[in-house]
Amino acid sequence: MIAHLKGVLTAAGLDHAVIDVGGVGYLVGASTKTLASLGPIGTTAVLHTQMLVAEDFIRLVGFASPEERDWFGYLTAVQGVGARVALAILSVLSPDELSTAIARGDKAMVGRANGVGPKLAERIVRELKDKGTIAIGPAGPVGPLGGQAQDAVAALLNLGFRPAEASTAVRAAEDALGEAAPFDALVREALKRAAK
Repeated sequence: MIAHLKGVLTAAGLDHAVIDVGGVGYLVGASTKTLASLGPIGTTAVLHTQMLVAEDFIRLVGFASPEERDWFGYLTAVQGVGARVALAILSVLSPDELSTAIARGDKAMVGRANGVGPKLAERIVRELKDKGTIAIGPAGPVGPLGGQAQDAVAALLNLGFRPAEASTAVRAAEDALGEAAPFDALVREALKRAAK
């Protein structure tokens, strides 16, 4: 499994890039947002990747961030959403925008992507409503977690919590302990709050 690539960007198209890593050129499919985040041809690029394997092909898909890669996995788990449609959605919406749209049940926002009709948008929103790393409260969406907080969310996910539950608990723990709280204290406090 190839988790990421770091090398020289040697070519880019509408839906792909070629990254030269040690003399080997990797053709990587990507969303337009990811392609736009890459520098000019000849500069060093880093892409987080997922390998798609089928009977008749092996394909690499690249992402600007681990969050975008996670959302690609969530999207392709929905019936009727293949790699092409998932990349179309991620070309229109960033991971934060997609998380907010799904948390709010905003089918129209998800349906802006090419190849996503009203029924598919509704299915995506319904099936993915517990995914993401933001909490929606009376004040609206809250931004993504950073640093130690993201690691704490990952720890809770590994313990079986849903993404929204883990995020909410860690956010509450961070509010109580402060942003400089050490990882282990943050996880302990988040576990207390998640158990309530």
